Amino acid sequence: MRQEEAARVGGREGGGGRPPVARGEVARSGNGGVRAVAAPRNGGAQAAPPRETAVGARDRAGLRPASRGEIIERARRWTEAGVPYDMERTWADGYRQDCSGFVSMAWGLPGNAWTGNLDDYAVRISHEELSPGDILLFHNAADPQTGSHVVIFGGWTDYTHTRYVAYEQTRPHAVRRVLDHPYPVNGDRYVPYRYRALAPGGGSGEEAAFPGRASFGPGATNAHVTRLGRMLVERGGARFYTDGPGARWGDADRRAVQAFQRAQGWAGKEADGLPGPHTWRLLVTGRGRDIPPPGTPSSHGVAGYPGRAAFRPGAKNAYVTQLGRQLVKKGYGRHYTDGPGPEWTDADRRAVQAFQRAQGWRGGAADGYPGPETWRRLFS
Repeated sequence: MRQEEAARVGGREGGGGRPPVARGEVARSGNGGVRAVAAPRNGGAQAAPPRETAVGARDRAGLRPASRGEIIERARRWTEAGVPYDMERTWADGYRQDCSGFVSMAWGLPGNAWTGNLDDYAVRISHEELSPGDILLFHNAADPQTGSHVVIFGGWTDYTHTRYVAYEQTRPHAVRRVLDHPYPVNGDRYVPYRYRALAPGGGSGEEAAFPGRASFGPGATNAHVTRLGRMLVERGGARFYTDGPGARWGDADRRAVQAFQRAQGWAGKEADGLPGPHTWRLLVTGRGRDIPPPGTPSSHGVAGYPGRAAFRPGAKNAYVTQLGRQLVKKGYGRHYTDGPGPEWTDADRRAVQAFQRAQGWRGGAADGYPGPETWRRLFS
């Protein structure tokens, strides 16, 4: 979506800035269930925030733990269902159909919060610490119904951390889309937060949810294949499907998976078209690179090569780890004492230089910094 369109769609929120009205909150039935109740219409008038909203102070100490995988999965359900935006109504699960109700649902809060108190259930973090399941929150305290908004962070789309996958309840309905960081409108006023009751080890929950390799491949027919196809379509793989993703594994699934794997810079067995735990985790969390449009040239004409800026003193990113692991795999790991990591070190430079010299290169061609040809040969 173009930035100006994002501004038009997401820049005039206010649902999250509206303090909840008691009758519009989650109603609990006698057996502990949840039923949806419509709030009375008030003509758009702004009510003063009550002392306690639907999520009261007494509830905050007993928040329900949620892993990152669970948060993203709940958000995905609303985006797939296309839940309509509505500041005064609640969805079938009992949560209000605006941006703060969306976050309340994804975090599993006991009721509906609003942008004015979502931070009570979170801890403030830095933008560099953002991970799937965290939020970017803007609350306009001076005029809550003007601009106040919140989105769920789904993962960076590239190593420069300039764009990210967002799960968002906005007009006309819940969407998953890629946005410029931090937000196209009032971006400097968005503050990152993390759910206070994030389950320990929640970052690995997505990988743990991998249904297993037996769920995919020739002859497989199950709901996991359907979900895989839908995630691939969201990541740019729609062109591989003529009839849309389905439950039966087909060549379209294999080609779409392979295109996604190659977009990550993988080759050989790592890009065989069959999803493993790593492929699944990237798709579920919205991380990694999207499948490029047909005919899009890769960086420097070499698939997966992120550019020289990714490898220099002070660099810290996933490509450094990927490079180091491939060097070890190729037999150039003797310079690592602790194993490859995301931070560029002299061990990386010396390992790259050893590989370059093995190609017969000397001088500037063997300076220890990977260029496109070094990358191509390493991953071919």
